[in-house]
Amino acid sequence: MIKRNVLISLFLISAMLVFGQDIIPGEWDGVLNVQGIQLHVVFHITKTDTGYSATMDSPDQGAKDIPMSKATFENQVLSLDMAAAQINYTGKPDKAGIMVGTFHQGGQSFPLNLTRKAAEVAVLKPQQVPANPDGHNSITGEWNGVLKVQGIQLRLVFHITKNDTGYSATMDSPDQGAKDIPMSKVTYENQVLTIDMAAAQIEYTGKPDSAGVVVGTFTQAGQSLPLNLTHKAVKTAELKRPQDPVKPYPYYQEEVSIENAKDNLTLAGTLTLPQREGKFPAVILITGSGPQNRDEELMGHRPFLVLSDYLTRNGIVVLRCDDRGTFGSKGDFAKSTTFDFATDVEAEIRYLMTRKEIDHERIGLIGHSEGGIIAPLVALSNKNVRFIVLMAGTGISGDKLLLLQQELIGRASGIKEDDLKETADINRGLYDLIIQSNRPDSLNKQLTDYIKFRIRNAKNKDMPKGMTEDDIVKQELAQLSTPWIQCFIRYNPLITLERVKCPVLAINGSKDLQVPSKVNLPAIEKALEKGGNKRVTIKELPGLNHLFQECTTGLPKEYSEIEQTISPVALETITSWIKQTIK
Repeated sequence: MIKRNVLISLFLISAMLVFGQDIIPGEWDGVLNVQGIQLHVVFHITKTDTGYSATMDSPDQGAKDIPMSKATFENQVLSLDMAAAQINYTGKPDKAGIMVGTFHQGGQSFPLNLTRKAAEVAVLKPQQVPANPDGHNSITGEWNGVLKVQGIQLRLVFHITKNDTGYSATMDSPDQGAKDIPMSKVTYENQVLTIDMAAAQIEYTGKPDSAGVVVGTFTQAGQSLPLNLTHKAVKTAELKRPQDPVKPYPYYQEEVSIENAKDNLTLAGTLTLPQREGKFPAVILITGSGPQNRDEELMGHRPFLVLSDYLTRNGIVVLRCDDRGTFGSKGDFAKSTTFDFATDVEAEIRYLMTRKEIDHERIGLIGHSEGGIIAPLVALSNKNVRFIVLMAGTGISGDKLLLLQQELIGRASGIKEDDLKETADINRGLYDLIIQSNRPDSLNKQLTDYIKFRIRNAKNKDMPKGMTEDDIVKQELAQLSTPWIQCFIRYNPLITLERVKCPVLAINGSKDLQVPSKVNLPAIEKALEKGGNKRVTIKELPGLNHLFQECTTGLPKEYSEIEQTISPVALETITSWIKQTIK
């Protein structure tokens, strides 16, 4: 799935990591520079009987002793994974003993060098401001709220104190293990509360209502989210996911490790079989874009867990793996492209061919979103693939898909047509530069010049609050400079689809705003027919979104709000087609 990159910020604090070897144990310090913000990071690495363990501190965010899930140091390369925050760090010691490396998150990359000495970073002390003229003091105390960020719920707690000269405050983020983070400025004037944390480009403004609830807005790096505060302790709403299977399962489940010898990495996955003994047809599930685990977990949903459970209960073996470089799988996700992920699927096929429980004549692939791009690539190169299922797979080039997706989501979100047109014009120019460039060394300069030109000539020259022109340029470059996005923008799936000869089921929800069915399904069908493939089934499923949920608008913001994970219609459509195809 095509998802927005999550900027490194306060929400860096929950995670997993990787480290290793005798020169590695001890304390390593570094300073991460993100859009002009400095974040001091400290890793504590310990040698154990089986390898290494590590914890992380983020002093500027009040976080300490965050346990890491694993730590490796192999071939003089230090590798840190923070799966929950989609973070990867890799570094290599130089002659001076400095760990020279790169910090990746959600496709963005930042240099981060680690040393044995405590790194220096500018410290911002809480600023005290004049007291409210009327001496009003009801704003002091503990204020609790829940911030909803792309389907994730984060509790925030502000502790506001009155003093002789004004107010000061600290912030807790319980769900991220952060406590007593100092705020740089606090004011309460004309019944308006303002809390700033300059180092993270955070501002909160709110006004108490008649019930004593502070109704306000949380803003970070130009993005705003509603956040209401109350003196009462709050709980995150329990997500209802009625389709999640409950153990014990009525089938056999096995944790597996799969070698991708071509790229020298290991994938971690789960194999589910209808029974422990026997011979069964099998499918491999291929996730959408962005680093995801084997359940394709997002917005509180686990689509591949639900799909795997349904298929296995219907007599089909399912293999699903964590994406390379995430969770239990090794590798470097941030440097990988769609074609690299295809080699992981090839490795998974080779693994299935070694299992006696698998009918080697009945192995297929099911790919969702970007997985629907990868499945045809693998089917084309591997004769062991007997069928493929494309769940919201793309039938147009990446640049065209992104422009269409931005237009549809923007319009459904109420953005004005003039603004949509200007955004499309800007992005079309960026994508054209990427497509036309044959010199990677000069592309970043071309993109930088273009972005600056568009900023200076924009109809609305107002900058997002707290951001400069350079901040915007860095943010855009971070998103457009990754190998994955440049590959995606340039790739046209039709060239591959025209050569696929095995049976294909392509399904799409009629309310999918990320991979619109009205454009992509006809394009897929036409390409397959052009190549002479007669075993093609194309289905638009009414009322379903990109995740194949029954929905109202199709907007991504609905995904987490909908209890259903996958429509029973989609589950049955896939399962019945596979059974019919492998007869």
